[in-house]
Amino acid sequence: MIENDPPTPAGDETEARLEVQLRDEIEALRGELEQLRAESLRERADLENQRKRVARDIEQARRFANERLLGELLPVFDSLDAGLAAAGGQGGPLKEGLDLTYRQLLKVAGDNGLSVVDPVGQPFDPERHQAISQADPGNAAPGSVLQVFQKGYVLNDRLLRPALVVVARHD
Repeated sequence: MIENDPPTPAGDETEARLEVQLRDEIEALRGELEQLRAESLRERADLENQRKRVARDIEQARRFANERLLGELLPVFDSLDAGLAAAGGQGGPLKEGLDLTYRQLLKVAGDNGLSVVDPVGQPFDPERHQAISQADPGNAAPGSVLQVFQKGYVLNDRLLRPALVVVARHD
């Protein structure tokens, strides 16, 4: 009877080799599966990083889309400032009209992220101010801004133009 016959040594070797071969193949497939999983995770992470980078770039572009236009309007702000300063204490419809126009323009610019840097009395900040001279401090604190020759402007925390200032001397 074939069913009850003891296995032959050659049959055991063949089975053992086949078993070892199958184990090796299973291990190779497991390694390949782990490699594919790791590669999939890397690609997913790369895709997520790229999505975040694109979203950040779009947000930056949106925040600074008006930078060129607002930068070109700075001389208009300067002219209105000069006109209002020249009018001094004089009243009248012309000065009121100039003041109203200036405030409206500032509001529109402010709604688009532009803010004025007018640092009189504040400590000198080299990141936002450009010193053009120094003067005796008088009653002001040394290192503070005494006078502003030209206002500076910031667009969404990015400096468009530094304020040109006179700084109080240190004794």
